[in-house]
Amino acid sequence: MQSLWLPCCLILIWLSKLSTTASDYHELLTLKPLPLGNLLASFDFQSNQSLASFENQDFRFFPRSLGQILQHAEAKELHLRFTSGRWDPEIWGSRPWDGYKEGGTGVELWAWIDANTEEQAYPKWLTLTQSLSGLFCASLNFIDSTRTFKPVESFVSNSRPKADGLHLFHGVLPGEVVCTENLTPFLKLLPCKGKAGISSLLDGHKLFDSSWQSMSIDVRRVCSSDSANCTVEISQSVDMVLNIERSKRPKDNPIPRPVPTDQLICDQSKPYHSSDACFPVDLAAEAPWSLVDVFGASISRPCPLTDEEHRPVCLVVPHDRQVFVSSNVFESKSPAGSLPESRCYHIHPEYPFDVELPSQSPIPAYALPQEPIRVERTITGFGAASGGLRTVLENPLSTNVTLVYYETLPWYMRPYLHTLQTTLSLPSTTPPMSIPTTSLIIAIYYRPALDRERGTQLELHLTLPPSSTATLTYSFEKTILRYTEYPPDANRGFNVAPAVLRVLTPPQHANTYLRTTSLLLPLPTPDFSMPYNVIILTSTVIALAFGNIFNLLVRRFVGADEVEGLGLSGLKDKVRSRFRALAERIGAKRRQKIE
Repeated sequence: MQSLWLPCCLILIWLSKLSTTASDYHELLTLKPLPLGNLLASFDFQSNQSLASFENQDFRFFPRSLGQILQHAEAKELHLRFTSGRWDPEIWGSRPWDGYKEGGTGVELWAWIDANTEEQAYPKWLTLTQSLSGLFCASLNFIDSTRTFKPVESFVSNSRPKADGLHLFHGVLPGEVVCTENLTPFLKLLPCKGKAGISSLLDGHKLFDSSWQSMSIDVRRVCSSDSANCTVEISQSVDMVLNIERSKRPKDNPIPRPVPTDQLICDQSKPYHSSDACFPVDLAAEAPWSLVDVFGASISRPCPLTDEEHRPVCLVVPHDRQVFVSSNVFESKSPAGSLPESRCYHIHPEYPFDVELPSQSPIPAYALPQEPIRVERTITGFGAASGGLRTVLENPLSTNVTLVYYETLPWYMRPYLHTLQTTLSLPSTTPPMSIPTTSLIIAIYYRPALDRERGTQLELHLTLPPSSTATLTYSFEKTILRYTEYPPDANRGFNVAPAVLRVLTPPQHANTYLRTTSLLLPLPTPDFSMPYNVIILTSTVIALAFGNIFNLLVRRFVGADEVEGLGLSGLKDKVRSRFRALAERIGAKRRQKIE
């Protein structure tokens, strides 16, 4: 009896510790319908751990695999992004999380490394990238010195305001393809491993079939005012924009097929409307959907590690919107008059949860929030020797907007900073007028590139007047690479990382991040088939020449008069002997027949 006393006490202590730390893990799924039959689904997972437990490797909700990597590389703060697709602000409004948890196309990573000098911090940065590459099955190990940069004002540490003793490194792989191999390790970092709670809805087929998706991991240290109590916080988020009709395709028949002609709804007022020309009309009613339709499954049970009073699913729809939910579900609505209106649901641990929104006509008018800035970035010029880069910044607000524009260029793009020109367009000025760069640009941080060592870094501190459009242009020169430096798909072009914008003012939009799309740079590409043609031609010539010369050297030549029986008399004897042998053969056959 006494032998069972100690295990029972240990179990009770473990259960009490689990109950006190259950609130250290939270998860939330926010569903927000968007215009044109789209749906924004935001998954957010947050875990907290005391700094003392983290340093002693007493991991509870914090993933051990990631924690040991951060300790080994001495990374005090980490931000990792996996993004594919393009966010459309004109249709979908402002970005979720104000763009903070969004990355550029591909993979983006930045972290603060603790070291005395920058030379000591860089090897730790390489250790961090190589370790994360193996953990997330990504090509982060290709972030070398040519893809590593040190931003000045674009990123701010959430752990320490001044980041004393920390060194910031930033790297981007714009050509990285995000796939299921990155989602699987992402789910394994969660406490419920994607088996329960809202993480059970994350399916690779649905996620990577979306119009836009972003996966983010943020690790930071949060301390009290006196720095006595510090915690390590990890936040994992998945944001995606799903097309409802495309997501409702069954798994056993996922191939998209065109809508039959008799089911098309055409705008017959168009002059070109005919039996073979159809202009589709806008949706007359909001498409119906449910969790089972969109994600292919319902939430079977909540994650047991969350708080019992936690409401893990929220729906951003008006209060008068008709919504059907499963039984034994508690619903709580936001206060009347609060924008946006929403409702959250508490999931019963013994019943599966599903939410269904039936079709509604007319479509409700969604008050989409407006972004403080709009940006467009393109490559100009033609030819294989030089080109230009143009960035258009539009301020739709009625106040000044101060921002930091940060872009990185590969070393084989050599920009000419003296060609930087600014053009400003105001509602009262037509056409746009060229102004001095000092009128818009407050400060410039420029770090030139070194061939095959580092890329170009450019940071601009800008101020845009109200309701204005500014255009930044400059020229650059293209570099001819060595033939071993070209990728297998060299004629496709080279990826240029997206630019990052950080809004400083007005205060209601402070620390809003926006990213442009990545660019495709064509470089002078040699004809890689020419070496093979030269090899084939020279090999053929050498084979013909060598064969003739070898025959002349090896073959033995003899005069015709030196060979016996080669004269005219010898030829007659050979012919006579052949006829004699033929006559004897015929005579032998006749004698056999007579006998």
